[in-house]
Formats: sequence, structure tokens, C-alpha cells
Amino acid sequence: MTAIVEFVDTPDGPFGILSDADGAVIASGWTAELDDLLGRLHPEDRPADVAAGATDAAAAVRAFYAGDVTRVASVPVHQRGTAMQHTGWDALRRIAPGAPLSYAEFAAEMGSPTAVRAAASVCARNAVALFVPCHRVLRGDGTMGGFAWGVEVKRSLLAREAA
Repeated sequence: MTAIVEFVDTPDGPFGILSDADGAVIASGWTAELDDLLGRLHPEDRPADVAAGATDAAAAVRAFYAGDVTRVASVPVHQRGTAMQHTGWDALRRIAPGAPLSYAEFAAEMGSPTAVRAAASVCARNAVALFVPCHRVLRGDGTMGGFAWGVEVKRSLLAREAA
């Protein structure tokens, strides 16, 4: 499979998008390095070839940074994962911009209110940042918690969505 990679300049730094042949995002995040994106994928899911090109997802990223924080939710994504991870990733896409949840609330949204650690793991294994908005999950005390692309990026995204 040949994948397409595109990098978009954003106020939070370069944003990389790796899409499959069907246009679904398979990896994304705040980096200008293809290897960072490939590293988010299971080794069996890494494309044999990657070409630079235009992705449909890039327009949604530009719209997000221009103030349309909902458009990224309509971008198709494809991730390998367990049934619980897919349930969690679907639940993340239902979190409204500007209304972050705690890990406990997110676990409840997944249908497993006592599975707080599993909820955190779902966020950590999300390869398609921004399109599946794991940044919208916070610690129970309201603090940022971790984020693969840095807490400052997470803080910036949440502030943008709250505006």
C-alpha cells in the first residue's frame, strides 16, 4: 500500500498527516517527521511506500485552526485496535469541543465506568490525534495529564476549542 503524507503549518507547529489509499487518516500529530507518524502505527500497518501529496484531511486541519473546530470530526480515520479501543475512539469523537471529560467520565462514556486505566490506554494508543480528539480527556482534578504531542499543544487545543 502506498500512503500519502502531508505536513501543514499550524500555530502549534507542523502537523503531519498520513493517509491510506482511500483517504482515511492512519496517523497524525504535531511533527514534521514521517518517522514520528510511522512510529504511531503497528509495524504490520506501516505502509510499504509513502509519497508526499495533498490529503483531504489537511483542509480540515486548516479549518480547525481558522476556528471551525468541528470539521475534523468528519474526516475518515482507520486504526487497528481491540473492540474496546474502537469503542473508546468512537466515544472520543463524540466529546464536544470545549467540553472535555475526565478519564472517569470518559470511561463511563465507553460503557465501562470502572475502567479508568483502560480509558487512559485508549487515549495513549490513538494514532490519529486531532481527528480522534484524545486531547479532550483530562485528569479528575482538571489538570492536563499526558499527551503524546506535548502538554502545551494539548492546552492550546483546549483553549482554541473553548473560545
